[in-house]
Amino acid sequence: MSLTENKILTIEGRGIPLEGNDIDTDQVVPARFLKEITFKNMGDYLFYDARFDEDGKAKAHPLNDSKFKGGKFLVVQENFGCGSSREHAAQAIKRYGIKAVIGISFSEIFSGNCKSLGIPIVQLDKDQIAKIAHALTDDPTVMCALNIENETFKVGTKIFFFSMAPTLKASLVGGTWDALTLLQNNDQKTNRLDASLPY
Repeated sequence: MSLTENKILTIEGRGIPLEGNDIDTDQVVPARFLKEITFKNMGDYLFYDARFDEDGKAKAHPLNDSKFKGGKFLVVQENFGCGSSREHAAQAIKRYGIKAVIGISFSEIFSGNCKSLGIPIVQLDKDQIAKIAHALTDDPTVMCALNIENETFKVGTKIFFFSMAPTLKASLVGGTWDALTLLQNNDQKTNRLDASLPY
């Protein structure tokens, strides 16, 4: 994959509102699922204990609600992704089909794990998130649009402005968020450096 293909400029889709502060990574992906040797099935375990009972029967949860099926934006509250640093949380979100997470505040490590997968993390204030969550609950079909370059998140006709860290914005817009792709696209420089080393 090239850096051009990795560029993330805009994302469009519907949103999924998720209530609750301090949702930690163990709630995002319960620890018992970390034993899998690949991330392939992580999307199946997203918020598993909140979504299913001990018998595997579905409980009331936004991700189990057909109204929000296929949503691309996860709208969360405060201190999302706190707790352990497991990268499985970000992997589960991506593999479920979520393209961006919008919230009030996030764990720094969780945010970094999302960046490495090309998942934009957007911070808005409490009042803005409340308005967005209300709009999504009131009309789950409302379309949302995230514009990284303009730093705007549009819900229906309402536009919310945010400020993204310059380094994060540059990595998303420039397609450099994926370290492996960045390395592969600079293999000549890497080989030259390797050849110049005295050891």
